[in-house]
Amino acid sequence: MKVVIQRSLNSKVIVDDKIVGEISNGMVLLVCFEKGDNLETIKKSSEKIQKLRIFTDETTGKMNKGITEVGGSFLAISQFTLSWDGAKGNRPSFDNSLEPSLAEEYFELFCLELEKTAKVEKGVFGRYMDVRIKNDGPVTFSLDF
Repeated sequence: MKVVIQRSLNSKVIVDDKIVGEISNGMVLLVCFEKGDNLETIKKSSEKIQKLRIFTDETTGKMNKGITEVGGSFLAISQFTLSWDGAKGNRPSFDNSLEPSLAEEYFELFCLELEKTAKVEKGVFGRYMDVRIKNDGPVTFSLDF
């Protein structure tokens, strides 16, 4: 599983000219499930992300606050293209991506886990999405589970 996390001031996802998910403050999560991922992967990744302290503490000026401390939300976007590592060739291959029906099930379970901490908005799995991210910082992390 790979997740790219961006601290966001305002972000939204549009499908068929309709906003399907939007946050004003929080984390945008680009989520890719890969072969070998399982329910333990979902648990481990969601717990880690919920505990991340990537928001600025006004007192120290350093990243020391979590999503609940800033009243933030998650915007989760399925992103199978993250499975390509770029090591070979110039045309991406997504052979390491989890098959779509299982990936969709895992994505939904992942979002349910995140809802234990904060509101979760989502894109639409398997659809073309217009994703508009206003990155705060910019602050971006790439995690592998």
